[in-house]
Amino acid sequence: MTAPTVRSVETVVDARKGMEGAGLPIRRTLGAVIEMDPFLMLDHFGPVTWGPGQASGVPDHPHRGFETVTYILDGRMEHRDSMGGGAVLNPGDVQWMTAGSGIVHSEMPEKAFLKQGGTLHGFQLWVNLPARLKMTEPRYQDLTAEQTPVAEADGVLARVVAGSALGVRGAVATHTDITYIHYTLQPGASTRLDIPAGHHAGAYVFGGRVKLGAQGVLTGEAQFARFGDGDRVDLTVPEDQSTPAQVLLLAGRPIGEPIARYGPFVMNTYDEIRQAIRDYDAGRMGRIAPAVGAG
Repeated sequence: MTAPTVRSVETVVDARKGMEGAGLPIRRTLGAVIEMDPFLMLDHFGPVTWGPGQASGVPDHPHRGFETVTYILDGRMEHRDSMGGGAVLNPGDVQWMTAGSGIVHSEMPEKAFLKQGGTLHGFQLWVNLPARLKMTEPRYQDLTAEQTPVAEADGVLARVVAGSALGVRGAVATHTDITYIHYTLQPGASTRLDIPAGHHAGAYVFGGRVKLGAQGVLTGEAQFARFGDGDRVDLTVPEDQSTPAQVLLLAGRPIGEPIARYGPFVMNTYDEIRQAIRDYDAGRMGRIAPAVGAG
Protein backbone atom coordinates (compact mmCIF):
# COMPACT_ATOMS: atom_id res chain seq x y z
CA MET A 1 0.00 0.00 0.00
CA THR A 2 1.40 3.38 -1.04
CA ALA A 3 1.93 5.89 1.79
CA PRO A 4 -0.19 9.07 1.57
CA THR A 5 1.50 12.01 -0.14
CA VAL A 6 1.58 15.07 2.12
CA ARG A 7 0.54 18.18 0.21
CA SER A 8 3.01 21.04 -0.06
CA VAL A 9 1.99 24.70 0.11
CA GLU A 10 1.88 26.23 -3.38
CA THR A 11 1.36 29.84 -2.34
CA VAL A 12 0.49 32.04 0.63
CA VAL A 13 -1.45 35.31 0.25
CA ASP A 14 -2.52 38.08 2.59
CA ALA A 15 -6.21 38.91 2.92
CA ARG A 16 -7.39 42.11 1.26
CA LYS A 17 -9.34 44.53 3.45
CA GLY A 18 -12.64 45.94 2.24
CA MET A 19 -16.20 46.89 3.12
CA GLU A 20 -19.46 45.13 2.32
CA GLY A 21 -23.11 46.14 2.46
CA ALA A 22 -23.91 49.09 4.69
CA GLY A 23 -20.49 49.26 6.34
CA LEU A 24 -19.39 45.75 7.35
CA PRO A 25 -15.58 45.51 7.41
CA ILE A 26 -14.20 42.36 5.78
CA ARG A 27 -10.94 40.65 4.87
CA ARG A 28 -11.21 38.74 1.58
CA THR A 29 -8.90 36.07 0.21
CA LEU A 30 -10.66 33.70 -2.21
CA GLY A 31 -12.20 35.72 -5.00
CA ALA A 32 -9.88 38.69 -4.44
CA VAL A 33 -6.23 37.62 -4.29
CA ILE A 34 -6.42 33.89 -5.08
CA GLU A 35 -8.79 31.44 -6.81
CA MET A 36 -9.64 27.87 -5.84
CA ASP A 37 -12.41 26.00 -7.69
CA PRO A 38 -15.13 25.16 -6.51
CA PHE A 39 -14.95 28.09 -4.06
CA LEU A 40 -15.78 31.56 -5.30
CA MET A 41 -15.18 33.83 -2.33
CA LEU A 42 -14.16 33.78 1.34
CA ASP A 43 -14.98 36.83 3.46
CA HIS A 44 -13.77 37.13 7.05
CA PHE A 45 -15.97 39.78 8.65
CA GLY A 46 -14.82 41.43 11.84
CA PRO A 47 -14.04 41.06 14.57
CA VAL A 48 -15.57 44.50 14.88
CA THR A 49 -17.03 46.00 18.06
CA TRP A 50 -19.94 48.39 17.74
CA GLY A 51 -21.62 50.65 20.24
CA PRO A 52 -25.42 50.68 20.76
CA GLY A 53 -27.22 51.29 17.46
CA GLN A 54 -24.03 51.21 15.35
CA ALA A 55 -23.94 47.63 14.04
CA SER A 56 -24.15 47.14 10.30
CA GLY A 57 -24.77 44.34 7.83
CA VAL A 58 -25.81 43.62 4.25
CA PRO A 59 -29.34 44.79 3.26
CA ASP A 60 -31.60 43.13 0.67
CA HIS A 61 -29.69 41.63 -2.26
CA PRO A 62 -30.21 38.74 -4.75
CA HIS A 63 -28.21 35.61 -5.53
CA ARG A 64 -28.35 32.98 -8.26
CA GLY A 65 -26.17 30.07 -9.32
CA PHE A 66 -24.21 29.19 -6.17
CA GLU A 67 -24.33 28.63 -2.40
CA THR A 68 -23.46 30.86 0.56
CA VAL A 69 -22.19 29.48 3.86
CA THR A 70 -22.38 31.81 6.85
CA TYR A 71 -20.58 30.86 10.07
CA ILE A 72 -20.86 33.09 13.15
CA LEU A 73 -18.19 33.16 15.86
CA ASP A 74 -19.40 36.18 17.87
CA GLY A 75 -22.48 38.39 17.75
CA ARG A 76 -25.91 37.73 16.28
CA MET A 77 -27.05 38.15 12.66
CA GLU A 78 -30.61 37.98 11.37
CA HIS A 79 -31.39 36.44 8.00
CA ARG A 80 -34.59 37.28 6.09
CA ASP A 81 -35.49 36.21 2.55
CA SER A 82 -37.96 36.39 -0.32
CA MET A 83 -39.22 32.86 0.41
CA GLY A 84 -40.67 34.11 3.69
CA GLY A 85 -37.88 32.58 5.73
CA GLY A 86 -36.03 34.11 8.62
CA ALA A 87 -33.59 33.01 11.29
CA VAL A 88 -31.18 34.43 13.85
CA LEU A 89 -27.61 33.12 13.74
CA ASN A 90 -25.94 32.97 17.15
CA PRO A 91 -22.29 32.20 17.97
CA GLY A 92 -21.31 28.81 16.54
CA ASP A 93 -24.31 28.64 14.18
CA VAL A 94 -23.99 27.81 10.48
CA GLN A 95 -26.36 28.56 7.61
CA TRP A 96 -25.76 26.78 4.29
CA MET A 97 -27.95 28.55 1.73
CA THR A 98 -28.35 27.17 -1.78
CA ALA A 99 -29.41 30.20 -3.83
CA GLY A 100 -29.92 28.04 -6.91
CA SER A 101 -32.45 29.57 -9.31
CA GLY A 102 -32.63 32.78 -7.33
CA ILE A 103 -33.45 34.33 -3.99
CA VAL A 104 -33.34 37.74 -2.34
CA HIS A 105 -32.11 37.89 1.23
CA SER A 106 -30.70 40.24 3.84
CA GLU A 107 -28.05 39.70 6.51
CA MET A 108 -28.39 42.30 9.24
CA PRO A 109 -27.61 42.59 12.95
CA GLU A 110 -30.26 40.95 15.16
CA LYS A 111 -32.48 43.58 16.78
CA ALA A 112 -31.31 43.14 20.39
CA PHE A 113 -27.67 43.00 19.26
CA LEU A 114 -28.15 46.21 17.27
CA LYS A 115 -29.71 47.94 20.26
CA GLN A 116 -27.10 46.81 22.77
CA GLY A 117 -23.99 46.77 20.57
CA GLY A 118 -21.21 44.21 20.81
CA THR A 119 -18.65 42.30 18.79
CA LEU A 120 -19.45 40.66 15.43
CA HIS A 121 -17.11 38.07 13.98
CA GLY A 122 -17.57 35.37 11.39
CA PHE A 123 -17.21 34.15 7.83
CA GLN A 124 -19.09 33.87 4.59
CA LEU A 125 -17.98 31.37 1.96
CA TRP A 126 -19.37 31.18 -1.58
CA VAL A 127 -19.45 27.71 -3.13
CA ASN A 128 -20.03 27.34 -6.87
CA LEU A 129 -22.64 25.01 -8.36
CA PRO A 130 -22.17 23.02 -11.57
CA ALA A 131 -24.27 23.99 -14.60
CA ARG A 132 -26.75 21.19 -13.99
CA LEU A 133 -27.56 22.58 -10.51
CA LYS A 134 -27.42 26.34 -11.04
CA MET A 135 -31.19 26.57 -11.42
CA THR A 136 -32.01 24.11 -8.64
CA GLU A 137 -34.67 25.04 -6.10
CA PRO A 138 -33.35 27.26 -3.29
CA ARG A 139 -32.95 25.64 0.12
CA TYR A 140 -31.55 26.29 3.59
CA GLN A 141 -29.72 24.17 6.10
CA ASP A 142 -29.49 25.88 9.47
CA LEU A 143 -27.27 24.26 12.10
CA THR A 144 -27.04 25.57 15.63
CA ALA A 145 -23.74 25.37 17.47
CA GLU A 146 -25.10 22.32 19.29
CA GLN A 147 -25.99 20.61 16.00
CA THR A 148 -22.54 21.12 14.45
CA PRO A 149 -20.39 18.03 15.11
CA VAL A 150 -17.24 18.60 17.17
CA ALA A 151 -14.25 16.30 17.66
CA GLU A 152 -11.33 16.73 20.06
CA ALA A 153 -8.01 14.91 20.48
CA ASP A 154 -4.49 15.74 21.68
CA GLY A 155 -4.88 19.52 21.79
CA VAL A 156 -6.89 19.71 18.57
CA LEU A 157 -10.56 20.71 18.40
CA ALA A 158 -12.37 20.39 15.07
CA ARG A 159 -15.79 21.88 14.34
CA VAL A 160 -16.90 19.94 11.26
CA VAL A 161 -19.29 21.88 9.03
CA ALA A 162 -18.84 19.61 6.00
CA GLY A 163 -16.68 16.59 5.30
CA SER A 164 -15.05 14.69 8.15
CA ALA A 165 -12.23 15.02 10.68
CA LEU A 166 -11.03 13.01 13.68
CA GLY A 167 -13.69 10.38 12.99
CA VAL A 168 -16.59 12.85 12.95
CA ARG A 169 -18.67 13.73 9.87
CA GLY A 170 -20.41 17.05 9.24
CA ALA A 171 -24.19 17.29 9.34
CA VAL A 172 -24.65 19.42 6.19
CA ALA A 173 -25.81 17.72 2.98
CA THR A 174 -23.77 19.30 0.18
CA HIS A 175 -24.52 19.35 -3.55
CA THR A 176 -20.83 18.89 -4.32
CA ASP A 177 -17.96 17.15 -2.50
CA ILE A 178 -16.86 19.77 0.06
CA THR A 179 -14.75 19.87 3.23
CA TYR A 180 -15.17 22.79 5.67
CA ILE A 181 -13.53 22.45 9.09
CA HIS A 182 -12.73 24.99 11.80
CA TYR A 183 -9.66 23.84 13.71
CA THR A 184 -8.50 25.19 17.07
CA LEU A 185 -4.99 23.90 17.79
CA GLN A 186 -3.16 24.37 21.08
CA PRO A 187 0.57 25.27 21.09
CA GLY A 188 2.59 22.21 20.08
CA ALA A 189 -0.45 20.37 18.68
CA SER A 190 -0.64 18.88 15.21
CA THR A 191 -3.22 17.18 13.04
CA ARG A 192 -3.55 15.65 9.61
CA LEU A 193 -6.49 15.31 7.27
CA ASP A 194 -6.87 12.94 4.35
CA ILE A 195 -8.12 14.74 1.23
CA PRO A 196 -8.62 12.90 -2.07
CA ALA A 197 -6.00 13.54 -4.74
CA GLY A 198 -7.41 15.92 -7.35
CA HIS A 199 -9.42 17.93 -4.84
CA HIS A 200 -8.32 21.52 -4.33
CA ALA A 201 -7.44 22.44 -0.74
CA GLY A 202 -6.46 25.52 1.22
CA ALA A 203 -6.25 26.86 4.76
CA TYR A 204 -7.13 30.30 6.12
CA VAL A 205 -5.37 31.23 9.37
CA PHE A 206 -7.27 33.76 11.49
CA GLY A 207 -5.48 33.41 14.79
CA GLY A 208 -1.95 32.52 15.83
CA ARG A 209 0.59 30.85 13.56
CA VAL A 210 0.52 27.44 11.88
CA LYS A 211 3.06 25.34 10.00
CA LEU A 212 1.35 23.93 6.93
CA GLY A 213 2.13 21.24 4.43
CA ALA A 214 5.05 18.94 3.80
CA GLN A 215 7.63 21.74 4.08
CA GLY A 216 6.11 23.30 7.23
CA VAL A 217 5.42 26.77 5.79
CA LEU A 218 4.71 29.13 8.70
CA THR A 219 1.58 31.18 8.12
CA GLY A 220 0.03 33.86 10.31
CA GLU A 221 -3.20 35.73 10.89
CA ALA A 222 -5.31 36.72 7.86
CA GLN A 223 -3.26 34.59 5.47
CA PHE A 224 -4.58 31.96 3.05
CA ALA A 225 -2.38 29.06 1.94
CA ARG A 226 -3.26 27.03 -1.13
CA PHE A 227 -1.94 23.45 -1.22
CA GLY A 228 -0.66 21.49 -4.18
CA ASP A 229 -1.90 18.00 -4.98
CA GLY A 230 -1.52 15.00 -2.71
CA ASP A 231 -3.53 12.79 -0.36
CA ARG A 232 -3.11 14.54 2.99
CA VAL A 233 -2.80 17.94 4.66
CA ASP A 234 -0.64 18.43 7.77
CA LEU A 235 -1.07 21.29 10.29
CA THR A 236 1.26 21.97 13.25
CA VAL A 237 1.38 24.80 15.78
CA PRO A 238 4.82 25.83 17.05
CA GLU A 239 5.43 24.88 20.68
CA ASP A 240 6.61 28.39 21.56
CA GLN A 241 3.32 29.99 20.52
CA SER A 242 1.49 31.55 23.47
CA THR A 243 -2.08 31.21 22.15
CA PRO A 244 -4.10 28.59 20.23
CA ALA A 245 -4.16 28.80 16.44
CA GLN A 246 -7.42 29.17 14.51
CA VAL A 247 -7.69 27.71 11.01
CA LEU A 248 -10.42 27.17 8.42
CA LEU A 249 -9.58 24.16 6.25
CA LEU A 250 -11.40 24.15 2.90
CA ALA A 251 -11.28 21.46 0.22
CA GLY A 252 -13.47 20.40 -2.67
CA ARG A 253 -13.69 18.61 -5.97
CA PRO A 254 -13.13 21.22 -8.73
CA ILE A 255 -16.04 21.76 -11.10
CA GLY A 256 -13.90 22.84 -14.05
CA GLU A 257 -16.62 24.75 -15.92
CA PRO A 258 -16.62 28.28 -17.38
CA ILE A 259 -17.58 30.99 -14.89
CA ALA A 260 -19.54 34.12 -15.76
CA ARG A 261 -19.77 36.42 -12.77
CA TYR A 262 -21.50 39.72 -12.14
CA GLY A 263 -22.02 40.94 -8.58
CA PRO A 264 -24.37 38.54 -6.79
CA PHE A 265 -24.86 36.22 -9.80
CA VAL A 266 -22.52 33.40 -10.84
CA MET A 267 -23.44 31.45 -13.97
CA ASN A 268 -21.66 29.76 -16.89
CA THR A 269 -22.33 32.34 -19.61
CA TYR A 270 -22.98 36.08 -19.73
CA ASP A 271 -26.29 35.43 -21.51
CA GLU A 272 -27.31 33.62 -18.31
CA ILE A 273 -26.10 36.60 -16.26
CA ARG A 274 -28.22 38.98 -18.35
CA GLN A 275 -31.22 36.69 -17.83
CA ALA A 276 -30.59 36.70 -14.07
CA ILE A 277 -30.60 40.50 -14.06
CA ARG A 278 -33.85 40.59 -16.06
CA ASP A 279 -35.46 38.07 -13.72
CA TYR A 280 -34.42 40.04 -10.65
CA ASP A 281 -35.60 43.35 -12.11
CA ALA A 282 -38.95 41.75 -12.99
CA GLY A 283 -39.40 40.49 -9.44
CA ARG A 284 -39.14 36.82 -10.39
CA MET A 285 -36.73 36.21 -7.50
CA GLY A 286 -39.26 37.68 -5.11
CA ARG A 287 -39.07 40.48 -2.60
CA ILE A 288 -38.55 40.48 1.14
CA ALA A 289 -41.78 41.34 2.92
CA PRO A 290 -41.59 44.20 5.46
CA ALA A 291 -40.95 43.03 8.99
CA VAL A 292 -43.99 42.88 11.24
CA GLY A 293 -44.37 46.26 12.87
CA ALA A 294 -41.97 47.97 10.46
CA GLY A 295 -42.78 51.48 9.38
